[in-house]
Amino acid sequence: MDAAAVAAKPVSIDGLLSLAAGDMAGVDAIIRDRMQSSVPVIPALAEHLIGSSGKRLRPLLTIASARLCGARDDACLKLAAAVEFIHTATLLHDDVVDSSELRRGRVAAHLIWGAPSSVLVGDFLFARAFELMVEAGSMTALEILARASRVISEGEVLQLTRAHDLDLDQGTYLEIIAAKTAELFAAAAEAGAVSAGASPERRAVMRRYGQEVGLAFQLVDDALDYSSSSAVLGKNPGDDFREGKATLPLLLAIQRTGAAETEFWRRTVDRREQTDADFTRACELMRGAGALEATLGLAGDYAKSAKAALSGFHGTSAWKPALEDLADFTVARRK
Repeated sequence: MDAAAVAAKPVSIDGLLSLAAGDMAGVDAIIRDRMQSSVPVIPALAEHLIGSSGKRLRPLLTIASARLCGARDDACLKLAAAVEFIHTATLLHDDVVDSSELRRGRVAAHLIWGAPSSVLVGDFLFARAFELMVEAGSMTALEILARASRVISEGEVLQLTRAHDLDLDQGTYLEIIAAKTAELFAAAAEAGAVSAGASPERRAVMRRYGQEVGLAFQLVDDALDYSSSSAVLGKNPGDDFREGKATLPLLLAIQRTGAAETEFWRRTVDRREQTDADFTRACELMRGAGALEATLGLAGDYAKSAKAALSGFHGTSAWKPALEDLADFTVARRK
């Protein structure tokens, strides 16, 4: 898919948000209830991050998947809340590992309450997630989300071990983002289908949809780090560059700028000897090499594949076109 064409297309998920409004209100009520604790720092720290959440795409995906697969009850609500807790816990841990300064437009929690509290509240939210999975009463959904928690951790560790690696290949990069980001999207969608009693074939379709949307989401995130602002990102642009993360825009820029810029990349990414002007220079090299456009183009391809996965759903359900809009929005949200 041509990235410019996706960017030019007006995309909204208002229809999906409207369809899911009642369910998401129920999910939010569960989240608010289960983040409480008699230890005051736990709800305070959790609220700092959860309260600033935007559209809650991952639990929204659980709800939409369940409804598309014919769910008529509220069995999916606790699973959706569990998905959000897993996601929030990983963010708290990631911000400590990466020494991030901003998250969702706010000062990162570890800078306010300290790294130990952030890590331990993340653990608390993981525990709450597993309590909710058990209460949902589906061993299959529990298995899906438990596996996702393990895969996410593996992906984060793999990324950490390959940080500053200028020789990282695209296949390994995709393996990393499939684990650390796309896995939770996939699990969220599959768990929703399971809660609806969907067939194994429908479960597989929804898992594939979530996986492709998750890959597109992370690719766009990686491109935005070199082309957007704090207001859009909710974090400081250039964090990936300053941390030496080998994301696809960086890898493509390194490949395409060749020997002439080898020392620049070695100094700034491998050795992380950076000046204030280096990030601007890196962005210029990326734009000149077409690295950002190529990354966004690949994200568009994954969004197209996600929509194609839904082709087996027929009928007049409004959830299918709403999920197709979500796939497009994942790419177009950079505007």
